Amino acid sequence: MQPDELQAKKYINVETYKRNGEPVQTPVWFFVKDDKIFVVTRSKTGKMKRIKNNPKVRIAECTIKGHVTGRWTNGTATVLDGTETGEAVKARNKKYGLAARVMKFLTGSKGDLVAFSIILD
Repeated sequence: MQPDELQAKKYINVETYKRNGEPVQTPVWFFVKDDKIFVVTRSKTGKMKRIKNNPKVRIAECTIKGHVTGRWTNGTATVLDGTETGEAVKARNKKYGLAARVMKFLTGSKGDLVAFSIILD
């Protein structure tokens, strides 16, 4: 799979790994730019903790509830700095519109907005 194949899709399932190697799948919003996949989330979420411990991930196209509808592809996640996160938030808001702005307020208790990029293998 190439990142541009996902451009028009709404959700991907990101599989991250606990310290013991157990996989955890999470459906997320995303956008594609410069052959990378970007995800905006909150700093206190489990996926951010897991990515900081192990940047290896797998992704697949999915439904809003996480049901995988595409094939899994391996990749590596990189946590973005503050400036890059700000740009990612703007791009995410452009793709998802009002829903993204509403989610920003509903998820505020899970920490600061952060973002990560994924480069597929």
